[in-house]
Amino acid sequence: MSTPDSHAWSGLDLKAASFADVNLSEATFIDVNLSGALFRNVTLAKAEIRNADLSNLSIEDANLTGMSIDGVLVNDLFRAWRAQEGV
Repeated sequence: MSTPDSHAWSGLDLKAASFADVNLSEATFIDVNLSGALFRNVTLAKAEIRNADLSNLSIEDANLTGMSIDGVLVNDLFRAWRAQEGV
């Protein structure tokens, strides 16, 4: 449902589209396919991802401060893994 200050888009095929300098803060994405997408210089601070297929997802050079998976801080997971592996 649209309000005077928002837009609703449905049924779009934007395959292979390119976006630069775009502000999607507070946007809602439902039933979206981003497989094979590339994100660079992206801010996902305070974003929430639910019911997502993250298989083969790669995250590199990222600030993981405060990030959690199923309520567990990712930095704590890495700390435990490093201690177990002796890294």
